[in-house]
Amino acid sequence: MNEENVVERVCLLALMKKEPQETLKDVQKMLVDTGMFDMKACKKVFKMLKEDQYISEDGGLTMKGVMEAKLAEEMFKQ
Repeated sequence: MNEENVVERVCLLALMKKEPQETLKDVQKMLVDTGMFDMKACKKVFKMLKEDQYISEDGGLTMKGVMEAKLAEEMFKQ
């Protein structure tokens, strides 16, 4: 993942920070509610993240996804 993929990084970070009772759909809705993008675009990003193995089939982050989310968190702290 390169530096320009801010949207993908925000999605991974949102998944990492979600509450245990929240679902993937809840996270998607929250991101759409921010005005970042519409639901169609959001689902497309999440589908790509699954295909690239950042998100597991059960909707959680893979180890690769966790590592990228932590990098995103550091990037946004700067």
